[in-house]
Amino acid sequence: QVQLVESGGGLVQAGGSLRLSCAASGRTFSSYVMGWFRQAPGKEREFVVGISRSGGNTYYADSVKGRFTISRDNAKNTVYLQMNSLKPEDTAVYYCAASKMVWGPRLKYDYWGQGTQVTVSS
Repeated sequence: QVQLVESGGGLVQAGGSLRLSCAASGRTFSSYVMGWFRQAPGKEREFVVGISRSGGNTYYADSVKGRFTISRDNAKNTVYLQMNSLKPEDTAVYYCAASKMVWGPRLKYDYWGQGTQVTVSS
């Protein structure tokens, strides 16, 4: 089992940047595919980006492609989400998640953090 703790959220103006971090407990972090999701008020949770165990593969939602960058440091048990050119529609609670499945489409994520709020003002 892995525990996930997100940090780095906050209030930023449109066009600004934020870097989210997700620290994982345990010694098997590198065995998990990691992902970021978000949930805006009144909306369903949506996938943002995923990264494979080694970090060699990534997959982005179209809405964030070219603006967000995911990375991971397996030595530090941490996954990051660099968010640039933020828009008001990026406002949401951002969650990191871990999957025990092998990298591929339609992954099931098994563990979730509690989320960090990102608010982008216009």
